[in-house]
Amino acid sequence: MAAPWRILAIVAMIGIGAPALPEPPPSAKPADPKEIVCEKVGDSGSRVVTRRVCGTRAQWAELRRRERLLANQAQRSTNSACQAVAMYPMSPGC
Repeated sequence: MAAPWRILAIVAMIGIGAPALPEPPPSAKPADPKEIVCEKVGDSGSRVVTRRVCGTRAQWAELRRRERLLANQAQRSTNSACQAVAMYPMSPGC
């Protein structure tokens, strides 16, 4: 009979002693969309070669928006009705 109360007391003590998650510090000011930011961009086909590309924060945001849009369109197009590839002249198509 006393075992359930002991378990409950132990769980309560662990919960009380657990530290709270730290809150992120508030940002002092919002980022300026006209500020120029440079990022290293990797060339496709190479793991080592990178180049430095600079643009405004607004341009980077637009680029990322377009990349998300293209990725979503590519995912939607793979869900079309027919995905069969005719590898042989007499293979059935859609």
